Amino acid sequence: MEAMIRSLPVFADLRAFLAWAESKGDLLRVPEPVSLRHAMTAVQVAALRRGGPILRFDAALQADGTRAAMPVVANLFGTPDRVAAGLGLARDQIPEFGEFLASLRSPAPIEGMRDAFSRWPMLRAALLTRPHIARRAPVQQVTAATDLTQLPVQTPWPGDAGPLITWPVVVTRPFDSEARQVARYNLGVYRAQVLGPDRLILRWLAHRGGAAHARTWARAGEPMPVAIALGADPATLLSAALPLPETVSEITFSGVLRGARADLVPARTVPLLVPANAEIMLEGWVHPEDTAPEGPFGDHTGYYNAVESFPVMRISAITHRRDPLYLSTITGRPPDEPSVIGEVFNDLALPVIRAQIPEVRDLWLPPAACSYRIAVVSIDKRYPGQARRVMLALWGMLAQFSYTKMVIVVDADIDARNWDDIAWALATRMDPARDVIVLDSTPMDYLDFASPREGLAGKIGIDATTKIGAETTRDWGQVMALDPKDEAFAADLLARHLPGVQ
Repeated sequence: MEAMIRSLPVFADLRAFLAWAESKGDLLRVPEPVSLRHAMTAVQVAALRRGGPILRFDAALQADGTRAAMPVVANLFGTPDRVAAGLGLARDQIPEFGEFLASLRSPAPIEGMRDAFSRWPMLRAALLTRPHIARRAPVQQVTAATDLTQLPVQTPWPGDAGPLITWPVVVTRPFDSEARQVARYNLGVYRAQVLGPDRLILRWLAHRGGAAHARTWARAGEPMPVAIALGADPATLLSAALPLPETVSEITFSGVLRGARADLVPARTVPLLVPANAEIMLEGWVHPEDTAPEGPFGDHTGYYNAVESFPVMRISAITHRRDPLYLSTITGRPPDEPSVIGEVFNDLALPVIRAQIPEVRDLWLPPAACSYRIAVVSIDKRYPGQARRVMLALWGMLAQFSYTKMVIVVDADIDARNWDDIAWALATRMDPARDVIVLDSTPMDYLDFASPREGLAGKIGIDATTKIGAETTRDWGQVMALDPKDEAFAADLLARHLPGVQ
């Protein structure tokens, strides 16, 4: 069972993953000079839209035209196959792994020794959440000058306010914790605007883990220690990006994804344990009330966000490997790298959603809808009003759907990931006056400029299921379908007369 779950080797660091990708012909080294201002974004967007490889820019150019001191890696998770590989899996193993993770959350009672031995992969996964604390680490091989301007940080879009660190894994812990209590740590991916040699802005929204930790330090009137890992291993990157429950530490969870325990090391200047195998580590402090206006920057909505004040991190140390790589990405109107990651996370989360709402057959978050603004869900419908119950359950029970503004519910015979099927269901099974519910003043991403009020907006639910019982007073139509034997006959006939035509 364990081998069936994880089919790829353990990627202890970013380099191991890049070497594996290069051996598969899925990494492109770019020797030509490419500017970090806008030009590199254009190359990343073009490569991603083609389903292209990981990009390694060996001659990145700073704003002043000088060559950067280190290569830039981009488009790391630009295809669903590479996201799955970052989890150690083939793409078709994602649903099985999702079932496995769901079983870790709610394991069934053990029935006898045979059942206990069959759970060994689950037990091993639990053990892998315990990190290993190292004395020395690759990320601390070199102590550099505290000068962020020496890093090859992109300025992605023409309207951006300046250089923006886009793949930072930000490490924090609450005030009432100790450095050794890694189960209470939070890892988050928040964009970070470079203000100068030793200052950057951390854009964490109020509901995110880093912001929650910052409030505990602010209430105590103490500066908060923060570390930022740049170029972490795939499991750490994906754990930091996953919408995990607040009670689950991303550091400990990364052991399950990686298939090996996390390697941590004490930071040099802040009381934190940090990923030992990252490429670059930024250490520093966030002082209460120390903020600065952040942005504007191009965002995943396809628009530039408004300028707002966020906390300032003052850098106390920068360490890195002897020959570091700088990992970067860009966000914009989908498709972008976050939307590709979200597509895989959709499948990974489906078993957990089914555990909460058992009638769900499939659920699709269309990447073009910013990965979470619209959800299409197919259900096994058994009673009147069930579609509405599912809508309200998604919005009310599962925090990741708080910002989903539209939920469309269809029957199990509809492909919830096919717009043509969805359109047919809307056109033939939905009456606008009867089958639409609208909610007002619900939580919404403040980046949604369509919202009439910042942070509050409406939600719409559309019941495109077959109406049964008290839902209708009319006899429902019968869906037309051919006999499967006749379809098989036709397929065989055409295969003989039209070879090569699907």
